[in-house]
Amino acid sequence: MQFIPLDDLAARQLIDATTVYGEYRRVRGRAAAYAGGMYWKATGATQSLVKTSPDNRQRRLGPRNSQTESIYAEFKQRKAELEGRLRSLRAALTEAERMNRAVKAGRTPSLVVGLLNALDDAGLGDHFTVVGTHALYAYESAAGVRIVPDALATQDVDLLWDARKRVQFMTTMTRLDTSVLKLLQRVDATFERKDGHNETAINARGFEVDFLRRPPEGDDPHPFRFTDDEADLWPVQALRAGVLTNATPFEHPVVSATGRMSQMRTIAPGTFVDFKRWLSTQSSQRPQAKRLRDARQADIVQALLSEGLLVAPGTAPY
Repeated sequence: MQFIPLDDLAARQLIDATTVYGEYRRVRGRAAAYAGGMYWKATGATQSLVKTSPDNRQRRLGPRNSQTESIYAEFKQRKAELEGRLRSLRAALTEAERMNRAVKAGRTPSLVVGLLNALDDAGLGDHFTVVGTHALYAYESAAGVRIVPDALATQDVDLLWDARKRVQFMTTMTRLDTSVLKLLQRVDATFERKDGHNETAINARGFEVDFLRRPPEGDDPHPFRFTDDEADLWPVQALRAGVLTNATPFEHPVVSATGRMSQMRTIAPGTFVDFKRWLSTQSSQRPQAKRLRDARQADIVQALLSEGLLVAPGTAPY
């Protein structure tokens, strides 16, 4: 067997935790629109409604009248409602993560969960897709199984950067006033750019984060460094990365051994199977051991699909 079902206790806990985590993320996204505050600013004999952002930027919404008073009242009410719901969900998520750990509901590497959360918290989650071996953690979580450990053994995670969204990405990085490498260092301070591999960050335990990109298309910049920081990373062109960039996305929460959760964005399992089968044929460019693992991983995911344990995006579960 290449995978085994989760025991009943862990399976039920994973379902419950996924529900809590999904609602937490939904409400957190709604609450983001109400970040900052509003206040009335006096200017001579008149007052204006001012919207403040978390980074202290301010925007005037107009003079005080019935319309702006309605905007102000709605903002205050919805902000209070969402913050209250978010506090409740945060407490529920803390308990769910505690239970995750108690029943051993997850085993995604804690470092990977931390990295995904750091990117998500920075507003960059949609700019990176997990490709390669670590995508199996999303598939097994969605299928409620455990894939055999040796099929998952790897000391690096591949993150595909979406060059199609580069303008939005660069705007966000400017607002954050940081670099991608520094974001990784918030999770593990020992990350640094690997000598001779500008696309790779490596930590003191030898774990690597590789940043990939599609070959240049149209007005794609090339070469491209994530920010102006000279120590930052340069995503590297990868084989058939254009296919992966355009692939249907597959998202599912994953759980670490400590119980923490994150949202993993990867590619549709069918695309994973096709890509891994293609990789397994690259005899002149890829070591034999890796090609054998590619074929095995493709077989495992195909079996999950064939047995109905894993549902492709856009397919209604039975």
